[in-house]
Amino acid sequence: MAKTNATARLIRFLVGLFIACLALAVVLALAVPIGFYGMAMYLSPTLPSTQEIKTAKLEMPLQIYSSDDKLIGQYGNRLSLPVSFDEIPEDLTHAFLAAEDAAFFQHSGISIKGLGRAVTEAVTDDDGQTGGSTITMQVAKNYFLSPERTLNRKLTELFLARKIEDELSKNDILTLYVNKIYLGEGAYGIRAAAKKYYSKSLDNLTIAEMAMLAGLPKAPSKYNPVANPSRALTRRNWIIGRMHELGYISQAQYDEAVNSPIGIKLYKEKLDINMPYLAEMTRSYLVERYGDQVMHSGWRVRLTVDSQAQTDAETAVVTGLIAYEHRHGWRGAEANDEPLENFRRYSNMSPAKVTKVNSRSFDAVLQSSEEVTVNWSGMKWARKYISADRIGYYPSNASQVVKINDIIRVIPTANGNWQLGQIPKIQGSLVSLNPETGAVNALVGGFDFHHSKFNRALQGWRQPGSTIKPLVYTAALEKGYRPDTIVSDEAIQVGGWKPKNSDGRFLGDITLRRGLYLSRNLVSIRLLQAIGISDARSLLNNFGLNKEKLPTTLSLALGTGQATPLQMATAYSTFANGGRRIQPYFIGQIYNYSNKLLFQANPSRACASCFNEQLDELNNTLIEEHNQISEDGDPIDSVQKKSENEDKNNTAVDSSVYDSGPQSDRLKAPVLQYTRAKQAPRILQPRVAFEMADILRDVVQRGTARRAKVIGRKDIGGKTGTTNKAKDAWFAGFHPTNATVVWMGFDQPSTMGRREYGGVAALPVWIDFMKAQLANTPYQWVPNDYGFTINEGKPSTPKSDSKKPAVARTQKRESSQPETSGNVQSLPTADSDNSRATDDVPQNPLSVTPLQRMPSMPE
Repeated sequence: MAKTNATARLIRFLVGLFIACLALAVVLALAVPIGFYGMAMYLSPTLPSTQEIKTAKLEMPLQIYSSDDKLIGQYGNRLSLPVSFDEIPEDLTHAFLAAEDAAFFQHSGISIKGLGRAVTEAVTDDDGQTGGSTITMQVAKNYFLSPERTLNRKLTELFLARKIEDELSKNDILTLYVNKIYLGEGAYGIRAAAKKYYSKSLDNLTIAEMAMLAGLPKAPSKYNPVANPSRALTRRNWIIGRMHELGYISQAQYDEAVNSPIGIKLYKEKLDINMPYLAEMTRSYLVERYGDQVMHSGWRVRLTVDSQAQTDAETAVVTGLIAYEHRHGWRGAEANDEPLENFRRYSNMSPAKVTKVNSRSFDAVLQSSEEVTVNWSGMKWARKYISADRIGYYPSNASQVVKINDIIRVIPTANGNWQLGQIPKIQGSLVSLNPETGAVNALVGGFDFHHSKFNRALQGWRQPGSTIKPLVYTAALEKGYRPDTIVSDEAIQVGGWKPKNSDGRFLGDITLRRGLYLSRNLVSIRLLQAIGISDARSLLNNFGLNKEKLPTTLSLALGTGQATPLQMATAYSTFANGGRRIQPYFIGQIYNYSNKLLFQANPSRACASCFNEQLDELNNTLIEEHNQISEDGDPIDSVQKKSENEDKNNTAVDSSVYDSGPQSDRLKAPVLQYTRAKQAPRILQPRVAFEMADILRDVVQRGTARRAKVIGRKDIGGKTGTTNKAKDAWFAGFHPTNATVVWMGFDQPSTMGRREYGGVAALPVWIDFMKAQLANTPYQWVPNDYGFTINEGKPSTPKSDSKKPAVARTQKRESSQPETSGNVQSLPTADSDNSRATDDVPQNPLSVTPLQRMPSMPE
């Protein structure tokens, strides 16, 4: 009986347990979809719209070109070149399906089979797991979500995948996937990856290459064929096997593909000429205006700078700096017995280690293992440096200069020999502008960009010294003074200040012209006293200098304010173009990746009517030249293609197969067409501009810049400048086609040496540069269309003007604040002089800024 009762209780227990389990199963069966639905309802409002991912974003490096289309700089390492579904080869689609999601066209965005693997990956953070994500889920992750591995992010990915499947077609989803997926080496998407790894378009990829690309999404670094070729090959062959297994390729195709070599032809862009100061100046300006994304915009920026002019400028500056170093002696080796690879090449100076010291020569080895010999002619300059004003005796043998294991610098010479060098401590800069438009012809920011990235041409605020005197004298000419006005060069005292001339002498009464071409300080001070400091500062502001950085005392006449080389070049352009104030700019055109013109500079011109009269003829000529090049082929382009189509073993490469290399991304600009220009504002009377240009020509012919006569031209003018204790040396000069300013000095202002005047340090740099620029330029001078004549080298007023030039007689002043009283005539204004334009003077060129509004970033 007891046994029967026990059996009955067991049966009831089992039945109850079964019913409970059944109920639990029913509850769970209902809870999962209800919970899933509830979570979907909860997350749905937070899910992004799929309309945001209809189009992938193009990303390519920012390229910077010279005006003659030489690539001089490139920034950005992201490549993304979206394709449409129709542009995806069928075999490439099959390769990705075989590698990532063979059931893509059957499932609804979520693979139930892979969810377990996905949960395990999220919980264990196991990199070895496949993840189980479908292509749709990867689209959701790549476009909207972070790469973090959390359960919450994975659930959001699931719901977003379902939403994408509901709203987009399978073809759209696959297209989004192949355009966004990261494939290593900075390549996003299949077209970018085909370009990066194989220099091919998609249509030219082989099955083996397609499989290689399809193997990258799982782990782009692990299966990178460049960094890990053996792993990449294993992964590639597994995908080829899957393609065969799934029936995508035949046995013959399989055999050919698995036996193919990796065959990488990596996309490597090479600069035609490396011009980092210009390139960085452009990058910095664009990033400041548009943000960092501009470096991935694919823009092709063409500058106003000609590559040959820039090369001439850089060579001239480096030559001038080396010449200074030779004048001031040898500071010794950079190091001794240190690894040569720790030293970087700067400019034309290669690091070398001394291996043998002979009596009148020494041997050294370069980083390339090349052995070189420096003979006595290349090292005899190396007198010992003592100070800026003192050097030792000439050496008598090589052991007085170097010893074994010294790390020194060597420079190749024109005759194939080598010269001892040293990295200059002195610095220099050069700015060259087109006086007609303000276009930058050349710009050098220092000795070497990689040695110092500071751009002294734009950022170097220094005292301009005597280069400011022509601007002060111009203010006097504007007030009615003439080149033959008599001004005293006798001693003067203003309060406790007793200025003097650089030679300590006094020339008595001299003409204004002579006072300037001999750079007499006392004449400049007396003129500034007479015309008024306030008016002079206003005119200097119109020239392009920053008024706030100019002193309000008579020291202004000696250049004690601050200015940049760019500002001084802007000011001297006014003398070269007849009195117009141009605005410097350096970006000529901007094109997008498809070579569509986005922006073209249209600067105000010194003679807009001259340009506009010839505009139609100019544009027609440009069209004819462009058509001729299209018919004949660009010879420069042919040379570049020939170079690109040869590998290190001079083996020819089929450009029809490797059709997506760097050359395919070069700028291929459409024909350039100009529009009507506006007139640059006049800031000087035509007479004044011509007279000052003529005086500055005398500075070259018989003044402080006589050394420039070596160029052999009489259509150049300029002014030397040297600041107190020779801390800065300048030369600002011009030809009607070119206004160029050179500065030299130490970054931390200190004396360069008592003999380092502007005519010694800076002028030779200007001569070297301008000699090259004017080599094939016919004689030309500042326009003189206003009835003025030259009489014994002195301009005089037309006969209709009977006014006689006044004689400047300035009395000694006791005040320590020598501001001129208000009874001095003010500078003429645009209203009082009908020869001036009524438009406003442009803003000060504190930075080189294009005149026109730049294009907005593409969507």
